[in-house]
Amino acid sequence: MARNIQSLERAAAMLRLLAGGERRLGLSDIASSLGLAKGTAHGILRTLQQEGFVEQDEASGRYQLGAELLRLGTTYLDVHELRARALVWTDDLARSSGESVYLGVLHQQGVLIVHHVFRPDDSRQVLEIGAMQPLHSTALGKVLSAYDPVAHSEAIEADRKAFTDRTKCELDGFEHILDMTRARGYAADVEETWEGVASVAAPIHDRRRMPVGAVGITGAVERLCRDGELRPELIAAVRDCARAVSRDLGAGRF
Repeated sequence: MARNIQSLERAAAMLRLLAGGERRLGLSDIASSLGLAKGTAHGILRTLQQEGFVEQDEASGRYQLGAELLRLGTTYLDVHELRARALVWTDDLARSSGESVYLGVLHQQGVLIVHHVFRPDDSRQVLEIGAMQPLHSTALGKVLSAYDPVAHSEAIEADRKAFTDRTKCELDGFEHILDMTRARGYAADVEETWEGVASVAAPIHDRRRMPVGAVGITGAVERLCRDGELRPELIAAVRDCARAVSRDLGAGRF
């Protein structure tokens, strides 16, 4: 019979300890609770911290669960299920808005397009499922960065490239945009990624109220904007779509 790996057992016990009881624990508390020497406990914590499973508060030195566990915890929700739940609602959004609809999820420090509904006209269009979009400039990316701690960390650490004169690359400006996104419940991109193109997106949550994706519309600035601002009815339509998909995933009312 194969023997268990002791270091993994100890790491698992450590994560369970941090998941229950007090929000943050010190090294001595962790070591004594698990019957470990401080040196052994510190080594495991350091490894978990490097992998993003544990975070250490700089002021107190205490440890808590890290954002990477949020990412792992939401992987039970298959992307195909997300897409399946969104099919009817994204089709309705395309019809009501007259614009292309995109469904995106966090993937490899960017936004992966997992579903794309064409603009409902006779124009020639290219299917963009599988395409990647940047986190810091697109509406989908801003939504993920605002609501998903892992996406936020990746956007902060990434090289925020200026695609147009309107792209917000400075950290303070970007953080302000994310604050506005959380306050308003949606994100905008008006010629920040592509000249002449605007988009608006809103977050999708699962039954645990965790962010699992974003949905948005994209089109020409002259269609999506009025007097330099995104049209309120389009913003409302996108938010309604996001809430409908979230409800279908068990998130309830927002």
